[in-house]
Amino acid sequence: MNLDHLNKEQQKAATHIEGPLLILAGAGSGKTATMTHRIAYLIEQGISPYSILAVTFTNKAAGEMRERVEKLVGPCPNMWIMTFHAMSLRILREHYYAAGYDKNFVVYDTVDQKTIIKNIIKEQNIDSKQFPQAYLSAIISKEKEADSDPEQFLEMNGENPKTKVIYNVYKEYQRQLKANNAMDFDDLLVNALHVLRENPNILAQYQNRFKYIMVDEYQDTNHIQYEIIRMMAKAHKNLCVVGDDDQCIYQWRGADIRNILDFEKDFPTAKVIKLEQNYRSCGNILAAAHSVIKNNRGRKAKKLWTEAEAGAPIVYKRCDSDKEEAYYVAQEIDLLSGGRSYDDFAVLYRTNAQSRLFEDALKRRHIPYQILSGFSFYERKETKDMICYMRLVVNPSDDLAVKRIINEPKRGIGPTTLGKLEALAKVNNRSLFETLSQEEVIYSLPAKASASVKEMMDVMQLCQQEKDNLRVSDIYDNLLVKTGYLKALEDENTVESESRIENLLDFKSFIYDFEEEKAATGEKATMEEFLERVATDSDTDKYDDEAGKVTLMTMHSAKGLEFPIVFMPGMEDGLFPGHRALDSENGIEEERRLCYVGMTRAKEKLFLTSAAYRVLYGHGDYTRESTFLRELDKSLLDEAGDSIYEPSRRTNNRLGVSTGSLDGYSETPAFRPYNYDPLKFAKQAVKESAAGNSEDFMQGDQVTHGKFGHGIVVDTDAKTVTVVFDEGGIKKLAKGIAPLKKV
Repeated sequence: MNLDHLNKEQQKAATHIEGPLLILAGAGSGKTATMTHRIAYLIEQGISPYSILAVTFTNKAAGEMRERVEKLVGPCPNMWIMTFHAMSLRILREHYYAAGYDKNFVVYDTVDQKTIIKNIIKEQNIDSKQFPQAYLSAIISKEKEADSDPEQFLEMNGENPKTKVIYNVYKEYQRQLKANNAMDFDDLLVNALHVLRENPNILAQYQNRFKYIMVDEYQDTNHIQYEIIRMMAKAHKNLCVVGDDDQCIYQWRGADIRNILDFEKDFPTAKVIKLEQNYRSCGNILAAAHSVIKNNRGRKAKKLWTEAEAGAPIVYKRCDSDKEEAYYVAQEIDLLSGGRSYDDFAVLYRTNAQSRLFEDALKRRHIPYQILSGFSFYERKETKDMICYMRLVVNPSDDLAVKRIINEPKRGIGPTTLGKLEALAKVNNRSLFETLSQEEVIYSLPAKASASVKEMMDVMQLCQQEKDNLRVSDIYDNLLVKTGYLKALEDENTVESESRIENLLDFKSFIYDFEEEKAATGEKATMEEFLERVATDSDTDKYDDEAGKVTLMTMHSAKGLEFPIVFMPGMEDGLFPGHRALDSENGIEEERRLCYVGMTRAKEKLFLTSAAYRVLYGHGDYTRESTFLRELDKSLLDEAGDSIYEPSRRTNNRLGVSTGSLDGYSETPAFRPYNYDPLKFAKQAVKESAAGNSEDFMQGDQVTHGKFGHGIVVDTDAKTVTVVFDEGGIKKLAKGIAPLKKV
C-alpha cells in the first residue's frame, strides 16, 4: 500500500501493528485518513478483517470509515466498524439470554424514557415541581453511566426522603423496561458490560475474535465504555485509541477525560504519536485557537501547525444588543455569499435558546437555513406514532407503544377505557397487546371503539405474521394506510396535517435509503435493525452538507464538522463560558475546550461576536465580554469588525433577491411541467403499495415479489398464495398484503 500521501507521523501510526498505541490527533489533522489506512494496512499484512474491531461515536463516522477502508482493500463484511451502542446491541442480540431478555427486545429512546417516568411520577403521586421528569431522567442516566443500580444508589446516598423518591422511580422504571422487554440507551452499554463481565466464556469469545481494536474519539468515552474496551483488549493488548484531550466536551454526559490522559498508566508499554499538522484551517485560526486552549492545565502538550497561509485575521464585533448581533451575522452572510454556496456558512452558538434571533434575521434576508439540533425529526409526533406501530410488529409486549397508538388516530379509547384495559392486563399478567387480541375484550368495548380497535388489531397481527415476507417499506405502507393514520390526516385538510403527511412520506424515503444501503452490502434489511438505526441515530448523522443552506447549530453538535466560514456569537461571560462553568476550574476548562472546538471548525474565516445587552430566557441584562476573548492573542484580531463594510463591498449586497423560502427549510420549488404534484404522487404510491394485490392467481402463474423477486405460483386458497421463488425458495404469502404481481 502506498502511504506516501500521509505525513511522517501519520505513517508511523498507520504502520504500528503490535502493542498499545495512543494517537493524539489534533483538530483537522487527518485522523480519519490515518485510522482507515491503519485498518487497511493491518489487512494488507494478512490480518483477517474478522479480527478487527473499530468503534466510533456516530453512525455517520462509522459509515464513512467503512467506506474508506473498503475503497482501499475491497469489501470487508465480517469486520465490525460501528458505534459503541451498535456494538453493545450486537453483543446483546447474540447473547440476549445472558442479559435476561427475550430475543426480540426493543430499544427505547429518550422520548419513551420521558413518557415512562412521567407516568411513574403520576402513579406514585410525586410532586413534579419538586422532582421534574428531566431531573429524574438525568439522575437515572448518571447512575447507569456509573454502573449503579437502584439498590446501589440507595446504599451510596442513604435513606432520606429525597433519595427514597429517586430510588422508587428508578426501581419502577427498570421494572417497566424489563416488563416491556425493552432497554434504553444506557442499558445497552450497562447490559453489554455485565454480560461480558459475568460470563467469562462470552468475554473470551470476543477477546479471541478481536485481536486488534481501535477506538475513535477516545476522550469522549465514559466509565462503562472504558471498561468494555479494557476487558476486550486485555488478552492481546493490541489497542489503538485515537483522540484529542483538547476536544473533550461531553463530560456533562459522562465522558471522562482521564481515560485518555491516563492511557499510558493503563498501558505502560503504549507508544504515543502526535498528529499536529492541520489540513483544515488557516494559520491565524489555528494560532487564535491555541492562544485560548493553552490556558488549560489538564491537557497534553501539543500545538497545531499548518503549511497553509495565515489567511484573514479573526473578525471580532461587539454589538449593542443580541438583535443587532443577529442582524450583523445575517448581513455578513449576505455580503459574503456572492459566488459561494450557503453550505459554506455555519452559526455556532452555545445554547439552543440563541437560535431564534438568527432564524428571524436570516428569514428577513430570505437566506435559507437548516437547524441541526433542537426538536429531532424522530421526535415529531407523527413520526413517533409510526415508529411505535412498527415497534409493535417486532415486539407485541411493548405496552408503551400500545398506549401511544391505540387512539392514534382517534378510536374512541379515552383514559378511562385505557385504564380498565391496563388493569385487566395486569390482573391476567398479560401485555396490553395480548389483552386486545382476545375477541371478548374487543367486543366489550363501546361499539365505535370495538370496530376500529378490531380493524387495527387485524392489521397489526397480519403484519406480524408476514413480517419476514415483506420489506420494511411494505410494512410501513400497510401500517400508514390500513390503520387509518394517513386518512385521518387527509381528512383534517389543514396546512399542519399536510405538513405532517410530508414528514411521514419523508420518513419513507429514509426507509428506502436504509433498504438500498443493505442491498448494496448483500445484507437483509430487517425491521429490527431499522428500528435500532432510528433509535440510535444522532443529529450529526442527519447533517446534510449539500443542502444549500446556512447551518445553525450548537458547538456541541458541530464537533466533527467543518465549514469555510464560521460565526461564533454570544462571546460573553455567563453565556460562554456559562454561569455554572465559572464556579469551577473543571467547568471552565471544559468550556474552553468547547471554544477551541468551535474555532477549529472554521477553514477560511472566523467571526466572533458579543452583545452588550442580551435577553436570554426572558431576562435582559448587560454583559461582559468573554474570558476567552481576553485570552485570545489580540495581534490576530480585526477588532473593528465594521472595517469590512466598505463602499466597494456594497455592490455584493444581494438584499431583496429571493434565495429561499421564508420558513428557512425549503427552497423555492423549481418549475414542474404537467402540474406534477409530488406529495399527491407519493401518497398515491403508498396507498397502492398498501392495497396489496387484487389479482386472481392460478397454478403456473409467473409472478414477481418486492422482496423475493421472480417465482411461480404452485398453490392458492382463499387467503394465501404459495410461490416457489428462484432464490427465496417456497413461501406461503397472505393475499391482500403480499406485494405480488403477475409477469
